[in-house]
Amino acid sequence: MNQRGNRRSAAKAPAAKRSGGSGGKRPPRRGWRLWLRRLILWGLALALLGLLFVGLAVAFAARSLPSFYQLQATQVGQTIVVRARDGSEIVELGPSYGQWLSSEEIPQVMKDAMISVEDRRFRSHFGIDPIGLARALYVAVTDDTRVAATSTITQQLARNVFLNSNRTIDRKLREAVLAVAMETKFTKEQILELYLNKVYFGGGAYGVDSASRKFFSHPATELSTAEAAIIAGLVKAPSRYSPTADVNAAVDRASVVLRLMREQGRISASQASVDVSAVNLKEETGQNSVRYFTDWALPQLDLLLPETFEPIEVWTTLDTGMQRAATASITANTPEGAQGALVSLDRDGAVLALIGGTDYVQTNYNRATDAMRQPGSSWKLFVYLAALEAGYTPEDRVVDGPVTIDGWSPRNSSGSYSGAINLRTAFAYSTNTVAAQLGNEVGFGTVASMARRFGITTPVSTYPSMVLGSSEVRLIDMTRAFAGVAAQGQSVEPYGILKVTTGDGELLYQHERARTVQLVPDHVAAGITDLLQTAVNTGTGRAAQIGRPVAGKTGTTNSNKDGYFVGFSSGITTGVWMGRDDNARVASLQGGRAPAQAFAAYMRYAVKDRPIEEFDTDLQLPEWQLEPDDEQMFGDPDDYYFIDEQGNLIEPGRPQGEGEDYFPAPGQPGSVPGTGEGDRRRQPGQPPRRPGEQLPPSDPAPNAPAAAGDEFLRRATGEGAAEPPPPPRQQQRPPRQQGLPPVEY
Repeated sequence: MNQRGNRRSAAKAPAAKRSGGSGGKRPPRRGWRLWLRRLILWGLALALLGLLFVGLAVAFAARSLPSFYQLQATQVGQTIVVRARDGSEIVELGPSYGQWLSSEEIPQVMKDAMISVEDRRFRSHFGIDPIGLARALYVAVTDDTRVAATSTITQQLARNVFLNSNRTIDRKLREAVLAVAMETKFTKEQILELYLNKVYFGGGAYGVDSASRKFFSHPATELSTAEAAIIAGLVKAPSRYSPTADVNAAVDRASVVLRLMREQGRISASQASVDVSAVNLKEETGQNSVRYFTDWALPQLDLLLPETFEPIEVWTTLDTGMQRAATASITANTPEGAQGALVSLDRDGAVLALIGGTDYVQTNYNRATDAMRQPGSSWKLFVYLAALEAGYTPEDRVVDGPVTIDGWSPRNSSGSYSGAINLRTAFAYSTNTVAAQLGNEVGFGTVASMARRFGITTPVSTYPSMVLGSSEVRLIDMTRAFAGVAAQGQSVEPYGILKVTTGDGELLYQHERARTVQLVPDHVAAGITDLLQTAVNTGTGRAAQIGRPVAGKTGTTNSNKDGYFVGFSSGITTGVWMGRDDNARVASLQGGRAPAQAFAAYMRYAVKDRPIEEFDTDLQLPEWQLEPDDEQMFGDPDDYYFIDEQGNLIEPGRPQGEGEDYFPAPGQPGSVPGTGEGDRRRQPGQPPRRPGEQLPPSDPAPNAPAAAGDEFLRRATGEGAAEPPPPPRQQQRPPRQQGLPPVEY
């Protein structure tokens, strides 16, 4: 038994050894061959899944792609052609499209140039160029300086039509899928036709025909080899290689295109040696200053038109000749290191010229419509308007002397005082002390209301110093105010758009003249015009003379930070501002110098074809200033206009309070305190009430005693009055006629 057991054990021993240990388990296979086999299997599986996924994505993308004709009719934005008042084109904004050229109409040299520089294997790849991708990867790894394109023409077309230019992996993957889908749906010629008619070449030009017309003034069907090379070179960086921006850069890039075409055998050596610099480029006739006007006018289309995406033409009020003259006058007269702005309005408010700065390319900030700067003494327009409305005349005597108002003591720029002078002289020489006294007398709130009445939209201070122009304003608002004076006191609304049409001539909008309002009566407009004309003839604005009647006012702020001149002649009102954007001092900047000189240089051109117009300064005072106060109620109601207690204009027919027939009883809200009488409305024919003037007594209440009624009749007819009270104007003003020194307020 023991021998058999030993033999049995001996027989098992080799088997156990062969099995690699106890339990009889087979050892696992190890080594790189096993891992390589697994990697290959998993790689093939993932590749198959990836191909399946890409195939499905391409199939779905191809099914959702528009047809060739739908893509042909699609535009990427709205084109706006802006025209001057004479119909000439001054600027084209948004994308510009030329005529659509079929593949047969596009010159072969244009196709070859584009393929050579953008996608040399365009005819052979399937939308993605694997060789190009490998080359781009090699360049990225080795930091090679050679050019390596990563996007084919088909990919670029997919990106331009369907995607954006974000540099993300997601966008690149979608671009690749769309490119392959387009290759499956369209032919190579169709893809190239779409690309050459839709790619952006700079300057708003989309497509080769638009680019050819913009840069060479002829259609793309007439492109030469050199011109085709220039256009093909623009795709990489339209703004950098644009011939209108940098001719040398465009020529150098075109030379690279010609070399590539020669290397690829698409042109001969003689064709590659053409002189690209000899190409005649289209001369730029536009003015960069026009963009200041379009930046102001075109946003108004959002309010004037319903939403539309079709191409439109905007006919404006801009006069190209006046715009050039305005640009030249600002450029020639603005002090070094400063900026200048100009606004010119026709008598109906049409903007004839608008300059927002010395160079739009350097800075597009519009100082004519957006900048808020102090107007200096040109603000005195509103002070003297309020004074004339309160009863002053240009001949009235005032006293130029020291004055203090609420702790503020204004000084004249000359540092001296003239004593007793008339209002005309005080305005002509911009006497600060007189303006301060007038503002204090009529009320600073009244002056602010007058400014509002004439179109000032910015915040207005009512501190005493406001009479010297401490409140910031916009140049276009100040010009509008002076235009209201030129219109004999009628309101003026600036506008820049005459009409808007579609490309086919369909009228979308037509300007209608705004309803005018009488801001001040004729005698006030005539009086202020008299003062403004004197300021130019003999006062601070003498540099603005142009050989015909001119009325205007200068303005200079403290430390010569702002210079103003605003004036009008022959129906044109023009405002000029000069200063620095950082509000720093400008040496020798005064409203009566550089701004007035720029005004004169521009206006000589602006009015050259207009008849000379004399100003109406004949002061026909209303009856309430000529007749005794007890006869004021017998005037013609049409001779008057109405203002509230703050000097604000009350438009005729506008309901006020409880209505025109409302008379509150004594002691009720609305009655005059201390008088025992109701505060009734100004009756027809009654003159406007001056600041501080008491209202005339009301009719007695029905239950009032007869004695009260008799007293009212005696006062109304002037009978039985022991001594009539002095006129309210004499009660309110400091003595003027006697030449007495001014009182301290």
